[in-house]
Amino acid sequence: MAFNHGRCCDEVSKFCAKFLHREVLNHEAFSVGDVGTSMQHAFLRMDEMMRGQTGQRELASLAEKDQAKEIIEGLISPRKSGEFKGQMDCASSDKGANSDYHGPTAGSTACVAIIQNTQLLVANAGDSRCVLSRKGQAYDMSRDHKPDLEAEKQRISNAGGYVRCGRVNGSLNMARAIGDMELKQNKSLPAEKQIVTANPDIRSVELCNDDDFLVLACDGIWDCMSSQEVVDFVGEQLKHENKLSVVCERVLDRCLAPATGGEGCDNMTMILVQLKKPFKTVALNKEQLLPSNQNSECNENTVASNNPNAVPTGSQCNDNAAEKA
Repeated sequence: MAFNHGRCCDEVSKFCAKFLHREVLNHEAFSVGDVGTSMQHAFLRMDEMMRGQTGQRELASLAEKDQAKEIIEGLISPRKSGEFKGQMDCASSDKGANSDYHGPTAGSTACVAIIQNTQLLVANAGDSRCVLSRKGQAYDMSRDHKPDLEAEKQRISNAGGYVRCGRVNGSLNMARAIGDMELKQNKSLPAEKQIVTANPDIRSVELCNDDDFLVLACDGIWDCMSSQEVVDFVGEQLKHENKLSVVCERVLDRCLAPATGGEGCDNMTMILVQLKKPFKTVALNKEQLLPSNQNSECNENTVASNNPNAVPTGSQCNDNAAEKA
């Protein structure tokens, strides 16, 4: 299950939807059961693939497909010949496709959940969120990467950036994302140390028969409802409604603002996954599930384990578990 939420333009999120899962599956670590490493590789690989002539052309192609669709639907009038290509990454450009293209200035969050046997692994970069419902209790399987978080603020500062009014360099309101390449131009630093990085946090938990469903959604939902409020609302809806798309629509309707301005006016996307039971579970470590108010920080110097079921990434949380919302 992959969730991508684009900003400004949606070419980056469409690029991820097309290629990210392929990079996960094709990485050598995946074939030996090391899903965490393959997920981290895939996130960072997206930025690499969007650079240069090939990446620019692919992004332009995705943008042009959107343009054609909108024209067909009568939403906009056709552009003049050649007018669109210079806007394919939401920034003016007169260079055309060239090998010096540094990548799109637009960006996308990414929140990916993979279930391997009974293990749930979630990789996240940005402020979209994955929440697990266990016995009606919400557990955050990801952390919103806001610039004011101490670990994010430190990396931003070390890379030559700053946080002002809760935004990276006064503009971007998240500290991690795929794309946003103008904030990843420090050639002396690796990808995971840039002002903004696509390097994901990865958390895992063993699923059990107490687990009901997963919610993956963008900040347009979480700005209006807490994780627990969403779990309560969805749980109540599922008592009477079997069609998951209808439940998602009701959540979005619940969040929509009655008038323009304020909360409920952002774009909203949500995925609801109902878990099948029973699970053939191993003994569950109850200490895995930590209250979110403890806000355990991620240790970027975590040493990778030789255990094939471990999640060895450069940005793995020490608890490697869900947080109680």
